[in-house]
Amino acid sequence: MGKLSTHVLDITKGKPGVGVNVALYAVEEGGKKLLKKAVTNNDGRCDEPLLQGEEVRTGRYELVFGAGDYFAAQGVEVPTPRFVDEVVIAFGIADPAQNYHVPLVVSPWAYSTYRGS
Repeated sequence: MGKLSTHVLDITKGKPGVGVNVALYAVEEGGKKLLKKAVTNNDGRCDEPLLQGEEVRTGRYELVFGAGDYFAAQGVEVPTPRFVDEVVIAFGIADPAQNYHVPLVVSPWAYSTYRGS
């Protein structure tokens, strides 16, 4: 069975984003369902997969990263309201047997993601 994982890279420092709040939601017909909350560790990763084994199901999901709060905690001066605050990455899992890695590369002014494995 597959798994879902993530990590955060702070490109203002060129280092892992440590202490970033992450929330995972399943997007369903009636709205969103919170599946898990985590905080990134010293490597910018969650301590365990967000989903694994039978938890991984075909469907639509959202990862929500507390990027604005992370940069504020780092002492980065940003305007009010923040340009990049909560970063929402909407994605789908088509094959639950595969590994899905959804990283966030972020600064106070931009962000990017890609599908890893």
